[in-house]
Amino acid sequence: MFSYCRKGRRRTARSSFAKGKHDMSLITDMIRRKSVAAMQQETGERSGLRRVLGLWQLTAIGLGGIIGVGIFVLTGTVAATQAGPAVVLSFLLAGIASGAAALCYAEFSGLIPVSGSAYTYGYAVLGEFAGWVIGWDLLLEYALIAAVVAVGWSGYVQALLDAAGVHLPVWAQGAYGSAPGRLFNLPAVVVSLAITALLAMRMQWGARFNTTIVAIKIAAAAGIVIAGAAYVKPERWHPFMPFGMHGVVTGAAVVFFAVFGYDMLTTAAEESRHPQRDLPRAVLLSLAIAMLLYFAICLVLTGIVPYTTLDTPAPVASAFTAIGLPQVMVAISLASICGITSVIFANLLAGARIWFALSRDGLLPGWFAKVHPRWHTPHRTTVLLGTVTAVASGLFPLDELAKLVNIGVLSAFIVICTAVAVLRWRHPDLERPFRTPLVPLVPIIGVGFSCWLIWGLPSITYWRFGLWLVVGLLVYVGYGRHHSRLNTSGDEMAAVTESSS
Repeated sequence: MFSYCRKGRRRTARSSFAKGKHDMSLITDMIRRKSVAAMQQETGERSGLRRVLGLWQLTAIGLGGIIGVGIFVLTGTVAATQAGPAVVLSFLLAGIASGAAALCYAEFSGLIPVSGSAYTYGYAVLGEFAGWVIGWDLLLEYALIAAVVAVGWSGYVQALLDAAGVHLPVWAQGAYGSAPGRLFNLPAVVVSLAITALLAMRMQWGARFNTTIVAIKIAAAAGIVIAGAAYVKPERWHPFMPFGMHGVVTGAAVVFFAVFGYDMLTTAAEESRHPQRDLPRAVLLSLAIAMLLYFAICLVLTGIVPYTTLDTPAPVASAFTAIGLPQVMVAISLASICGITSVIFANLLAGARIWFALSRDGLLPGWFAKVHPRWHTPHRTTVLLGTVTAVASGLFPLDELAKLVNIGVLSAFIVICTAVAVLRWRHPDLERPFRTPLVPLVPIIGVGFSCWLIWGLPSITYWRFGLWLVVGLLVYVGYGRHHSRLNTSGDEMAAVTESSS
């Protein structure tokens, strides 16, 4: 009897010890990280991707992600309902907050020029699990943006076709449930698959295409500003802040989601010819050009018509119609379609490379990390992500799911800003091609503004985001932590080196 009890106690003790050991092993796996030096050393030797992107092609990817159709919508609606002519200050405030994150992205993109963007940066500084969470988060973000924007592209194209007297069959005009008789959004599927094919085949072709449509978009936006400048009446800017400073700040929270997207270009680090030089420049240049265009549109729009008239679905178009320039509608339609196309391109490019980086590091199956032997593109992740985007945009109304995009990108900003401050404290002497100024003040601004915006999101967004993270946790515990490259002897040494420093 006593012998049995002693054996039982020993078994219980062994079980508790094994459980404790397992828990410690999980924690150790979650916080392990690869050294910055190891990542820098591998930059030129592990990729298989072809370095074909110059500064302006990278900048075009950033501009493609930042400037969408929102430039022709948000500027007017925020002016009419929240900020008045001071909408330009709303964009300035949002630009400062977004610029804080951009400066942090610029430092990391020069320091660790590796595909993966925020995932890679978080992995190197905050540990494997933090990197996994942000990578898993960005996969959802980029796929959702591409799908939702493809649906918007379909709406603009169908409007132009209807104006030309060409009508699609009712069943092909939209997803099931979006309107009676609709079953499938054919134009959204076509554009998603076309851009997927372009990205999968040759990066040079995709980059040239994207640079061309971004140039058309910017030229059209600049043309609208030039055309409207002659009709500006400065007296329309008075009162400048009819809703007070509170309205300006509220407007900044709304337009903040129109001033990010530069993070997408950093996912193409291993396809850049001179990543340590060009990536930081492209991040800052793309945000600067976008902000100049936003400021100009805001000033012209509120200067040619009373701001109170801009609360319409197409405020820029209605404003120019009101001053007798309806022909500007052609430029607006062209710029809108080009703008939306470049957003789809940037998000599919970024999502495929995040997936590629996760798989190459072993956190997802390595089959996805194969590079095409002829085209030198991550063709498997590109085709799979593009197919998912096409099916989603064709079959599902995605308006509500699109709200997940907001919390996803803000979470990435928090990780990046935090990681810059941590790495400066941990390794202040690392050679950095670009240094974020005023650390830790700039990272604190980025984190603070992102947390404030997350706080204001609808509660349903938290539930959906939490559910996605729970799925990600199960994938990591069940697969990623066991197959991580840091479990192999060579990469484990990199992790040990980093942990001991």
